[in-house]
Amino acid sequence: MATLMINGVSRWFGNVVAVNDITMTIGPGITGLLGPNGAGKSTLINMLGGFLPPSTGTVTLDDEPTWKNPGIYRTIGLVPERETVYDFLTGWDFVLANAELHGLEHPAEATRKALGTVAMEYAQERKIGEYSKGMKQRVKMASALVHDPSVLLLDEPFNGMDPRQRLHLMDLLRAMGADGRTVLFSSHILEEVEQLAHHIEVVVAGRHAASGDYREIRRLMTDRPHQYLIRSSDDRALASALIADGSTEGVSLDTTEKVLNVQATEFLRFAELLPRVARDAGVRLFEVTPSDESLESVFAYLVRN
Repeated sequence: MATLMINGVSRWFGNVVAVNDITMTIGPGITGLLGPNGAGKSTLINMLGGFLPPSTGTVTLDDEPTWKNPGIYRTIGLVPERETVYDFLTGWDFVLANAELHGLEHPAEATRKALGTVAMEYAQERKIGEYSKGMKQRVKMASALVHDPSVLLLDEPFNGMDPRQRLHLMDLLRAMGADGRTVLFSSHILEEVEQLAHHIEVVVAGRHAASGDYREIRRLMTDRPHQYLIRSSDDRALASALIADGSTEGVSLDTTEKVLNVQATEFLRFAELLPRVARDAGVRLFEVTPSDESLESVFAYLVRN
């Protein structure tokens, strides 16, 4: 199992600081690198893949530097965001060339397997210049997998894919994460990360904004109330009982939707309070839904702060 480490890394281009003093560890499983466009995600991935040196700090794979270390490419598979493919080659020729560059003993067999893994056998004899954007993404994925790497670095891998292609790639990445591979993929699409990653690293304006499970990150934001939607047998009675407790900052009743909107300042205390208050008031709870525990709400908060 492979581990990537970024320690105190900054990277600047002239007067532009793309990455500013970032430290993170990326181990086996699926990690989502989340941030808006221009946050520094591609710069980080290029340094992890050994294509850029850090201006300060260190980037290592299993304690070996990634910069000027060609040996890491036996371990790493990279899918860049840019369509860096040769349009005049067929899909088969492109993946086969990568297999031969890796010095594989049976390059044709590895090529066949890689194209099959991404469901591109049907188009392997067509020129890449004739591919859709989603097909180009998949053939890049095949070239990254051809040498069976233990580390995958994917920069916006879902760009241009249709829903079926996205689901197929998600299933593939889940299987690789479950197999103990180290998978890092960047995205600015919150839904992709929320559905796929077990661990997230959030980068905003070149800085490391948060790390961990996004639900845990949300619960650590103690300076912002947690929002809940609650449906019950008696919303008015429940609202009166909840507002009397210090862990509840605000309660509003939406008579149109027949739902309570509750702002709780203390997550653990409120989690214990709600069922007890409902029981004492003789109120049945039909639904309790966190309305701001999506990755989107966490991301919006981090960007603003």
